[in-house]
Amino acid sequence: MAEIVQQRIEDRIPELEQLERVGLFTKKEVKSIVKRATALEYKLHRLIVNKEDFIAYIQYEINVLELVKKRRAHIHYQFKREEIEFPIIHRINSIFRRATNKWKDDVQLWLSHVAFCKKWATKGQISKVFSAMLAIHPDKPALWIMAAKNELEDRNSSESARHLFLRALRFHPENKKVYQEYFRMELLHCEKLRKQKKELEMAEMDLGEYEFSAEILSGKLAEVVYRDATGKIKEAEFVISLLNTAAIFDFTKELQDSILQDLQTNYTEESLTWDFMAKRELEAPGAGEELQTAKGRASDINRREERCCQVYEEGVTSLNIVMKMMYLFTCKDGSEIIREEVLNHRKSLFLDLTFFPNQEVTTSASMSGNDQRVVFFPCDQLQVLLSSGDAEGAASVATAATERYRQSVSVWSLSLQTLMQLGSGDMARLFQDALTHVNPKVHTLTHCWICLLSAVAAVAMEMKQRYLDWSYSSGGYKKSRKTFTSLQENRPLSKAFFTRMIEIEKEQETPKMNNLRDYYERALQEFGTTDDDLWLQYIQEELRPSGQPENCGKIHWRAMKFLEGESVERFTSKYTLLQTGHL
Repeated sequence: MAEIVQQRIEDRIPELEQLERVGLFTKKEVKSIVKRATALEYKLHRLIVNKEDFIAYIQYEINVLELVKKRRAHIHYQFKREEIEFPIIHRINSIFRRATNKWKDDVQLWLSHVAFCKKWATKGQISKVFSAMLAIHPDKPALWIMAAKNELEDRNSSESARHLFLRALRFHPENKKVYQEYFRMELLHCEKLRKQKKELEMAEMDLGEYEFSAEILSGKLAEVVYRDATGKIKEAEFVISLLNTAAIFDFTKELQDSILQDLQTNYTEESLTWDFMAKRELEAPGAGEELQTAKGRASDINRREERCCQVYEEGVTSLNIVMKMMYLFTCKDGSEIIREEVLNHRKSLFLDLTFFPNQEVTTSASMSGNDQRVVFFPCDQLQVLLSSGDAEGAASVATAATERYRQSVSVWSLSLQTLMQLGSGDMARLFQDALTHVNPKVHTLTHCWICLLSAVAAVAMEMKQRYLDWSYSSGGYKKSRKTFTSLQENRPLSKAFFTRMIEIEKEQETPKMNNLRDYYERALQEFGTTDDDLWLQYIQEELRPSGQPENCGKIHWRAMKFLEGESVERFTSKYTLLQTGHL
């Protein structure tokens, strides 16, 4: 073992000499690098090795690379890259290969290697990494797509991308995402060929040595993919997704017409088809001359609206209640396009779906221990008021309900949800009123509010934090802990919800580090794949006097494992700054 380690350290001597010679590192720093590298190498050659040791070694070498880059910029020296950076990059790739050979199932480790290759311009190495990774993980469609995109976008090789997609379909013959990306790739390839042909023609060059097949230039390869895909996946939503992709390209009119014909012929039993066809009428272009005058534009809008409604009515006649609701929602969402008189004219189609506002359904069921009759407002009833544009009426009904049935959790829940959708009033104040009037000891309001919040994610996350603040201000630390425990498993959750609990813990006279760790760990379960700052804050917490600095290495390894995409690079850069005292 010692001989191997010694050989690896000796292999570093040329690059270390160059670093010192050109003034990027001092002699003392070079000795420090040798000492640190020797220790890390010995860890990799123990009988029982840990993944953390490989990650630590890789991270150290990346830190050296980053430091070299900054020193070069500082002294304006840009030479000797082949003798300095290249050996370091080669060594990091080698360590990654040793790690992935030992822990083949760790997909995040493979992706970390890919991210490194992309950042440090070793694109030739990426194909080899993807090839080795796919040999181990052929069951993951996302990896095939990622590899194919790399070949197409980074290496500009449509042939290699096509080969990867075809291999992916052997393992995943009915995967929608693979087919969608394959279809898109063929269209991008066609667009690239058309641009090349156009540029050659503009340069008046001889096209004899270039082969530009008319069928390929018209998108026939994409059509072959489409036929194969729809032969296996017979869903209107999937067909529409391919049609929307084709519509991005200006040379696919024939292909779009063919897909549209298939949709109208084979998928008329699906409400989504009618919904798509009706909305398509709204976007249909008008005649050029007619659009030159205000009267002509108004006439064109009217004609498109009428065609849209005709398609919906045909679908309503043929299909079920889902189609009717789609029609209603389109009338609501497109109120600036579909005129009020068109909406009112057809509102009768949906009267069988809803209750009228003056109809009250009562029950004598006991709520929260109170024997009282509680009014239930059907959601469809309020939806009709909202869909018809009667926001004032809906808000009035919701507000009146909370005034009349102040102790009813169900009434508060439904009314607050309606007012939230309308953006009416101060939601924080209304929620405070609910807390005031409903008995807080039974906790039913909290659970009802959680159910309410799940419908509107943005407001949900904000109000959970507000409820945590209210618990802390009204009941102190113990109550805030109890509230946090009851809400932490009810999604959606925001990072602010967890950071507020962390702040509350730190405000105590003797904060408990174990509690802080629990809060960070729970937050990382939700945001650990994307939020690099959260990992860094956790590491900084352990570096404080009350923490345990020896935990930082494990946290760093977990961060490298769980973070995805660009988050890995950001975390690496910030962690380097933290280690050097610049963060």
